[in-house]
Amino acid sequence: MPSSWHDFHQHLVQSSSTLNFQRGFATVRTSHRGLTGFADPAALLDHLHRGVGSPDQKNLLLGDLIQSAKANDRAGDCALTLMLLALWPGLDGVFRRSRARRLGHTDEIASEILARATTAIRELDLDRVNWVAATVLMNVERDMLRAHQRETSRASKQVEFDTDLHGGIADFVDPDLSPERLLAELTDLIGVDAELVLRVVIDGYTQAEAGQQLGLSEPAARKRFQRALKRLRDHAEQKS
Repeated sequence: MPSSWHDFHQHLVQSSSTLNFQRGFATVRTSHRGLTGFADPAALLDHLHRGVGSPDQKNLLLGDLIQSAKANDRAGDCALTLMLLALWPGLDGVFRRSRARRLGHTDEIASEILARATTAIRELDLDRVNWVAATVLMNVERDMLRAHQRETSRASKQVEFDTDLHGGIADFVDPDLSPERLLAELTDLIGVDAELVLRVVIDGYTQAEAGQQLGLSEPAARKRFQRALKRLRDHAEQKS
């Protein structure tokens, strides 16, 4: 699975050249009169990015792709990929601004933008919008900002250390072990987030501080910490 912004784009481009994708495009193309003039996906994308068509005409083409993208089949997946590629210059702007605003770790921003763009495309009500591209991009950027604001607000209200919530590690590993051995045993139980948990529970850092030391945003550190504790609790239930 791709992780970086560039990797996501490369993955989309490569997927658009497969035989399965070409078959999906044939279905999309025959479903909309406006798309019949494009022999292949590359011709359509080139027209949307650099063609001489009017903004209104391109908007109609994007509307056709939106309609097809709502289907849960090969043609729908093809149309969704074409929409993401068609909107990529705008999505790239959203990515760069989100990174500049420090809305999260770079790879997490990339994943979140693509996930939100996918939802925005498939849930867009064409009867309620005038400009497809502008609406999708605006919704994605707005939702990114709102999600970050909610996470920041929630983190600011978080109790920094609550033994009922954060404790219990001694039930799974011996805290008297050397730091190296303690990390190794906890890693066996919960994986890569063991160091994050140890820095909070043993070293006394807040989740935000521990996350910053490990290159994680506050929201990401909080989510990963809670997920790691859940794995510990699940492990305890399996043993009981």
